[in-house]
Amino acid sequence: MAFRIALVGIYHESNTFVESRTTVDDFRNSHLLYGERIREEYRDAHHEIGGMVEVVENAGMELLPLFFAEATPGGMLSAETFEFLVSELLASFRPIGAIDACLVVPHGAAVSEKASDMDGEWLHRLRKMLGPEVLIVGTLDLHANVSERMVASTDALVAYTENPHVDQRERGREAAMIVVDALRGRCRPTQKLLQVPLAISIEQQFTGLEPCKSLYGFAKGLAGTAGVISISIALGFPYADVHEMGTAIIVVTDDNSGGAEVVARRLFDYIIQGKERFVGVKNTIAMSLQQAEQAAKPVLLLDMGDNIGGGAPGNGIALLEALAAKHMIKFFMCIHDPLAVAAVEQLGDRRGAIEITGFNERGSLRKKINVVPRLVADGKFRESEPRHGGQASFDMGKMALAEIGPDRVLMFMSLRIPPFSLNQLTSFGIAPERFDVIVAKGVNAPIAAYGKVCRTIIQVDTPGMTRADMTKFNYKNRRKPLFPFEDLCNE
Repeated sequence: MAFRIALVGIYHESNTFVESRTTVDDFRNSHLLYGERIREEYRDAHHEIGGMVEVVENAGMELLPLFFAEATPGGMLSAETFEFLVSELLASFRPIGAIDACLVVPHGAAVSEKASDMDGEWLHRLRKMLGPEVLIVGTLDLHANVSERMVASTDALVAYTENPHVDQRERGREAAMIVVDALRGRCRPTQKLLQVPLAISIEQQFTGLEPCKSLYGFAKGLAGTAGVISISIALGFPYADVHEMGTAIIVVTDDNSGGAEVVARRLFDYIIQGKERFVGVKNTIAMSLQQAEQAAKPVLLLDMGDNIGGGAPGNGIALLEALAAKHMIKFFMCIHDPLAVAAVEQLGDRRGAIEITGFNERGSLRKKINVVPRLVADGKFRESEPRHGGQASFDMGKMALAEIGPDRVLMFMSLRIPPFSLNQLTSFGIAPERFDVIVAKGVNAPIAAYGKVCRTIIQVDTPGMTRADMTKFNYKNRRKPLFPFEDLCNE
C-alpha cells in the first residue's frame, strides 16, 4: 500500500502597522482552494506546492491536497477570518481517513487579532489533531518570523533561500523529499531553532548582493556537515510587531540535535559579527530622482514605503508627485484605486479630470489630475516564468490605463496585486522599454520580473507602512535586545 500524504496551507504575510483587517474576501479574491483545485492550480507553477506535487507523485505515493488559502499581504487577519480558515483546514481531514504524513505551507509571518503567532497556532492545532506519529514537514517564506511553536509542531521546516523568491518550487521539492526519505526509513528529521537578536533592514535582504550573498554562501558551506539535511535562514519580516520578529536559523539533521546546535551556533556567530552590514543606507526621493536622470534607462524605482508585497495599500503618490514635476521623464506607475478605475471608465475616450485617493509624506489625501483614458479592461493575467511568490494567475479586478502626458502612464487597479510579473504591463499592451522610469511598489521582489528590462535599479526610501527605516515604527511586542534597536554588548 502506498504511503498517503496530505497537503494543506494557510499563507499570509501580515503587516500589523496597517489598520485594516484581512478578511475571508481577501482570500477569496486571491486563492481559497479545496481538493484537486490545488493540484490543478500549482502543478506546473513555480511554487512550493508544485514542487511537492512533483516529488510525491514521482515517488509513487498518494498525495491528498486538501485545503490552501493565500491572500495578498495586508493587515492582520480578523479573528473571524482566522477561525474560519483553521476550521476549514481541520475539517478537510475528516473524509480522508488515516495518513502517514502531512506537507504544510505556512508563510511564517502571519498574524491574527487573537493569535500573534498565527502560523504557530494553526500548526499546533494541526499537530494536536494528527497526533505525534504523523510526520509534518513544510516550507517557510524567507521573511518568516519563526517561533518555537512552529518548530515544536513540525518535524522539519525549510525556508526559501532566494529573495526575490524564485526558488519556491525547489524548496517544495526539498520539503517533500524529506517526507519521502523519512517514510522510507532513510532518515529521521530533527530540527533546531536558534533565534538571532537581529532585525535585517528590508532593502538589505536581496540575496543576490551583499551582505546576504556572503551569508547564504557561508550557510551553504555548513550544509556539507555530516548529518545535516537542511539549513534555513529566515531573514524576518520587520513590519509584524510580534515577539518573534527578526532573524532565525533552522537546522534539520538526521536525528542529531547536538550537531544541529553546533551548526546553528556557527551561523549565529557569523551573523552577529557582521551585524552592522545588515542596516543599510536609505535613498531619499530627491536623491533617487537625481540618480535616475543620469542613469541608464529604463530605471526601476522601487517604492519601498508602499510595498504591496509587505502589506502596504499600493496608493502612495509621493513618487508620482515628484515624477510629475520632472516634465521630461517618461514613466509608468501602477496604483491601487478602485474609484479611479471607475472615474476613468466614466470619462470614456474624453480627456478630463479625475480624483485619485492616496497618501504622501503628509498623510492621506485626494488629488485631482487630468488624464487621457487609454484602456479599461478585466485585469486578469498569467505568469509562466519563475517569479517572486510563485503564483501563475493574477487578478487586478477591473483595471484602467490613462496618460497624464505623452508616455506618462498610470495603471489603476481595483484589487491590490504586487508587481511580481512584467505581464502586468505587457498583457495590456504596455511596452516597458519605452519609459525612462518604471515605478514598482516593492523592495526586492519586483527585481525578478523587471530586472530583465530595467538597466538601473534604485531602492527609494518613501513614506508608508513599509518604510525602509524600521526604527521609525512604534513596536510594543518585539524581542529585546534586538539590533539595530538596541546594542548587543553582551553577544
